[in-house]
Amino acid sequence: MIRRARVLLALDTSAGAVAPRVVIADRVGVSCDTVRLISKRYAETGGDVWATVGRKARALPPVPSAVTGEVEARLIALACSTPPKGHARWSLRLLEKHVALVEDIPDLDHSTIGRVFKKRNCVLM
Repeated sequence: MIRRARVLLALDTSAGAVAPRVVIADRVGVSCDTVRLISKRYAETGGDVWATVGRKARALPPVPSAVTGEVEARLIALACSTPPKGHARWSLRLLEKHVALVEDIPDLDHSTIGRVFKKRNCVLM
């Protein structure tokens, strides 16, 4: 975002003569194509600096989350059940191994399982 703003400042004609795009690209630390695309986007947005410099807002994340409400409920129910023989309590790694065996729940990493419990204020005991 800052580099795009610096490119726009370098392309500003009200401050005097504008340097060639190659010089601006070297000064700012971007490629000549980036300078060209930023100036093109500035022209397309009608001179709106925030639309040129800012990022495009996404409606949805690029990859949908594997953790849905149903998966969260199944994880919490699994953690509330009795642990397997030989274990006094559930751990995140043990839940990870058990989730890999259950077909209804997608394979989740122990850190993802931990984030689900943290989000729901659940503590493994």
